[in-house]
Amino acid sequence: MYKVGITGGIGSGKSTVCDILKEMGVAIYNSDIRAKELMAGNEEVCSAIKARFGEDAYVGGELNRAYLAERVFTSAEELAALNAIVHPAVMSDFDLWAEAQEGDYVVLESAILFEVQLDGRVDVVVSVMAPEELRVERAMMRDGVSREQVEARIRNQMSDDERSDRSKYAIVNIDIEELREDIEQLHRRLSYDSRAKHD
Repeated sequence: MYKVGITGGIGSGKSTVCDILKEMGVAIYNSDIRAKELMAGNEEVCSAIKARFGEDAYVGGELNRAYLAERVFTSAEELAALNAIVHPAVMSDFDLWAEAQEGDYVVLESAILFEVQLDGRVDVVVSVMAPEELRVERAMMRDGVSREQVEARIRNQMSDDERSDRSKYAIVNIDIEELREDIEQLHRRLSYDSRAKHD
């Protein structure tokens, strides 16, 4: 199965891009959602998180998201430690899922695709980008957080320029109608790439 990684910083709109591809019949694996599910319900992952971050990481058997978020969003070292636990489990899960899908290609959606070396597990990477001010506004509205919190997260993430340099394709997400046209073109390209690889 041809595997496409789609990434982008907070507020870039990568989920919007993936939603539109899903409407077109493309199978989408949201690694951020799946990671949360594995952190909540996978025994090996839960044990490793408790060992690294302490018993407070879970309350009454439930993942203590607020506690963990506070630990990792302000420290690159703590975030890297969490990713080292969660992402190998996510990749095993993704590989099994991908083999069961149909179509020309599948999508792995991940905000931190490059940061945790998931780019090595896909055939091609697409970056979704938007002006920083627009990203801040979107994230504030979506998450109900302050400008300072969003800007801190952006500083902890890879820059759009670096992400774009390391991707085969890039999509700029400002206007939804233009975005749909760009995604239709991208879909045709990815379908072509997939068939070319398998011919």
